[in-house]
Amino acid sequence: MQFIDQAEIEVEAGKGGDGIVAFRREKYVPAGGPAGGNGGKGGSVLLVAAQNLQTLLDFRYNHRFQAENGSRGGPNNCTGANGKDLIIEVPCGTVVYNAETDEILGDLVEPGQTLVVALGGKGGLGNKYFLSNRNRAPEYALPGLPGEIKSLRLELKLLAEVGIIGLPNAGKSTLISALSAARPKIADYPFTTLIPNLGVVRKPSGDGTVFADIPGLIEGASQGTGLGHDFLRHIERTRVLLHLIDATSDDVVGEYNTIQQELQAYGRGLVERPQVLALNKIDAVDRETKDLEALATQLNHLSYSPVFLISAVTGAGLEPMLQHIWSILDQLNAPEVSERIL
Repeated sequence: MQFIDQAEIEVEAGKGGDGIVAFRREKYVPAGGPAGGNGGKGGSVLLVAAQNLQTLLDFRYNHRFQAENGSRGGPNNCTGANGKDLIIEVPCGTVVYNAETDEILGDLVEPGQTLVVALGGKGGLGNKYFLSNRNRAPEYALPGLPGEIKSLRLELKLLAEVGIIGLPNAGKSTLISALSAARPKIADYPFTTLIPNLGVVRKPSGDGTVFADIPGLIEGASQGTGLGHDFLRHIERTRVLLHLIDATSDDVVGEYNTIQQELQAYGRGLVERPQVLALNKIDAVDRETKDLEALATQLNHLSYSPVFLISAVTGAGLEPMLQHIWSILDQLNAPEVSERIL
């Protein structure tokens, strides 16, 4: 399945039904008067967050959506039927923009959360509405108003508490497959994942925490180089960043600095997000030629973050790293912290 995280659509609400001109023509009612009913309201267009959707793939080929028009009024003061609202399901985590003004119209995070993106037109008034002492037999009615038409841009930002970041081939896909039931494509050559992968990691309490394997960033990602912007947006919702660094690299500190510079340049508070650093692939390092403990100390002085020595392949060091992540999340979930964040 392709991971589609951006789409542009056009939505059109229904037109209101026309009011009509009609008069009561009943036996023994010599002055029946106007009896033209109002038109029904046009249907609106609503977006609803659905838990069973994971991508915006449904909008790749279907770009235009239109709600039902309201019915025209009827005789005997009957109001026309309202048009049915059009409900469009989108994945949880979808941000809705006005494509023309770039204004954020809404952010659909929780399942069932609803956003009205185009209002249906009002129904026109029938001639009964214009009855007055001066005009006892009005012979005009108003047409229904058109519904709103909007061009929307949908952006999906993954909902994950922990985002795994790092340069290509740092071992992010291997790690998420080791921690969860996710089975991303893994290669033994410099290869970057092309789609984000989600995995649920069980805490000791039994609760599940969603980890996101964010595709490898490269230098210049914050300016859109490579697939930078397409993936940096997915880190925005994460609460903790797990920065994975290849311990076999010739320039471990340089790789750390590259990712930090991209987070800083992209902004949106990413660089202030709690981070956990992990030197991965320690099973492939010759300890006689490379002092991993010294590298970890150096990274700790640069980042003021804990540094763990791990191997996603053998599982070495994963448990202490996870325990630290759980403690950070517990602190963030504490009532006083939540209130401060709000």
